Amino acid sequence: MDIDSHHAGTYVVARLAGMTHRDAEIVAYSAQYVDDATNEGVIRFDTGASYRRICSAHKILDYRNAESLASARVWVPFHFLPGNGGVPAGQDPKGGYVDKLICRPNSPVAKDMVRAAIKGHEAPYALHRLGITAHVYADTWAHQGFTGTNHEVNKAHDLIGANGEPDVSMMSRLKGFFVSSALPLGHGAVLGHPDRPYLVWGYTNGRGEKILRNNPQDFITAYDAMCQMFRRYLASNPDADVPGLLDPDRTLIMALFRTLTDPNGHVRHKQWLDALSQGHFSFGKVNLSYTPKGEGSWKYAALGTLKEVDDEDDIFPFRPEFLQSDWQLFHDALQLHRFHIVHELLPRYGICTA
Repeated sequence: MDIDSHHAGTYVVARLAGMTHRDAEIVAYSAQYVDDATNEGVIRFDTGASYRRICSAHKILDYRNAESLASARVWVPFHFLPGNGGVPAGQDPKGGYVDKLICRPNSPVAKDMVRAAIKGHEAPYALHRLGITAHVYADTWAHQGFTGTNHEVNKAHDLIGANGEPDVSMMSRLKGFFVSSALPLGHGAVLGHPDRPYLVWGYTNGRGEKILRNNPQDFITAYDAMCQMFRRYLASNPDADVPGLLDPDRTLIMALFRTLTDPNGHVRHKQWLDALSQGHFSFGKVNLSYTPKGEGSWKYAALGTLKEVDDEDDIFPFRPEFLQSDWQLFHDALQLHRFHIVHELLPRYGICTA
C-alpha cells in the first residue's frame, strides 16, 4: 500500500475503532514510517551513549538492485509476511518451500502476529508496534500472491485492466525496464499495481496462473480486519468479539478508494488529509500531517537533525527525553517486531529466513 492507505487510511480506521486522536496519530505515523525508516546503524551521542537502529525499508525501491533489495531481513518481516499457504502451524501447504513464503491475506501467520501485538499492549512502545503490525497486516492483502524473496513465482506478464483488455500503459512502461534476475523480487514485475487502492487488474504469474485483483475490495476487507484489530487492542483482548467498520464511514472509505485515482500516492494522501480536515468522517474535523524527515518529524524531535541520511561519524547531542521519544520507541518496536517474526513466529511454521 502507498502513503494514502498506510498513513491517512490507518488513522481513519483507528479513530473509527475508538482510539483517541493522539493514539491514532502514533499508530498511523508508525504504520507509514515502516516505509520511510531507511537508515540503519549506530547513533552516537556527545555523552558517549549510543543507540543502534535497524531499517524497515530501502531508500529507493529499485527492483533492479539485487544486492540492496534481496534482504529477507527487510522484505519478509515488514512487507511480504509469509502466509504458509493459509494453513496453520505444523502443517505444510501443497507445493514446495516457496509456497510457505508466499504472502497470503489474513493468514494464520498474520493472525498470530496481530495477537502478539495486542498481548504486548502494556509496553511503552505498544502503539508504535501496533502501527508497524498494521502496516504488515494490511500488506498481506495488497501483496498477496508475491514473496519477499527473489523467486520466479513473482514474475508477471499479460497484464490486464478492469475491462479484461491488455494493460497497454503498464506494458509500455515495462518495455524499457531493465529486466534482470532481481526483477522477480516482491511485486517488482507489476511495479505499483498492488499498492494503488483504485485499481482492478490482473496478470499471469510465474506459474502460468491467471490472477484477477480487485484492489478496492481487497483494501476495504483489510481495513475491516484492521478495525477489529484496533478494537481488540483497546479491549486488551485478542479474542474479543468486535465488529469491523460500520456504515456510513465504510461506504465513504470505499468511495475514496474508487474515486481518488491519481497514480501518485502523495497526491492521494493529500486528498485524504483534505477529507479529514473537512470533517467527512463520523469523528469530526481533524488536522493530520506526516513528515518523515526534517523539521516536524519524529526524528528531528529526537535527534535535532535535518539530515535525511546520517553519516557514520555524526555525533548527536544527547537529551534525556530521547529515551521517551516517539522515534526511539518506534525503533525499539521495529527491532522487537523483526525478532519476533524471524526468530519466534516463522519457525513455528517451519519457515527459516535470514
